[in-house]
Amino acid sequence: MKAVLCKAYGPASSLVLEETADPVAKKNEVVIDIHAAGVNFPDTLIIEGKYQVKPPFPFSPGGEAAGVVASVGENVKHLKVGDRVMGLTGFGSFAEKVATDAMRVLPMPADMDFVTAAGFSMTYGTSMHALKQRGELKPGETLLVLGASGGVGLAAVELGKAMGARVIAAASSAEKLEVAKAAGADELINYSEVSLKDAVKELTNGQGADVIYDPVGGDLFDEAVRCINWKGRLLVVGFASGRIPEFPVNLALLKGSSIVGVFWGAFAAREPQVNLENFQEMFRWYSEGKLKPLVSKTFELNEYEAALNILSTRQAVGKVVVKTR
Repeated sequence: MKAVLCKAYGPASSLVLEETADPVAKKNEVVIDIHAAGVNFPDTLIIEGKYQVKPPFPFSPGGEAAGVVASVGENVKHLKVGDRVMGLTGFGSFAEKVATDAMRVLPMPADMDFVTAAGFSMTYGTSMHALKQRGELKPGETLLVLGASGGVGLAAVELGKAMGARVIAAASSAEKLEVAKAAGADELINYSEVSLKDAVKELTNGQGADVIYDPVGGDLFDEAVRCINWKGRLLVVGFASGRIPEFPVNLALLKGSSIVGVFWGAFAAREPQVNLENFQEMFRWYSEGKLKPLVSKTFELNEYEAALNILSTRQAVGKVVVKTR
């Protein structure tokens, strides 16, 4: 099979596309014939050794995939050869085949295509866990989403609306905010032109947001903690800005607020049944038309460098997907 390989840490330009041996399923694994693989910000980190997961060399990036089950391990009962599936692989999906833990794989909804499914697991899984289990978002509350046109941000906008919240979308350009508006955002903030803190206070009559979804970090986090409502929850999702911020704990005291970490991968491994229930609910919303995943760009497998660079330079709108067949 063909696979994009990382043989030493470095930028996307250091990766190679080579023929390599087909994977074989261990007793708790399935092998998937990959049709499409989602591209995510962690993929840009893992190849540079900056991610919490560090696979042995050589490895393929690509943390999520959609395709058809090619073989199953002896202990796997809930999947069979020929099933259309989607799943979180962690790495290995920039390839024509991948072997992965069967518990991290779900049957695809019948009305979902491979490209959509390849970009669904990580962004929607992360955002659903963040808003439901970690943020405990309630109908009628105000949700502020930073980086609202990116993969996880856009998913958070849609899920927030599906959960009955008033959604304020914040992004760095008018073009990106139009994408968030189309996804259902009620209010828009261009934080390259105005103060995020002041704009949120104005939109909430001085109260602040009840839940803040932050995949950006850096300076925006510093502003976000100053526009949170009493008993508000600020969700730490990621650091796309490149700077991990520090939190002045006196602000938590003054607002009775919480800084809440979101690590969906660990949650899915520790609480697989709750994670499955999250996806079942999201699949219902997808079939009802409440969730309309946006895949803005697709690339062929040999265009892996361009696909990764869109994420590393923060140009992505919605999801970017690599097609493998």
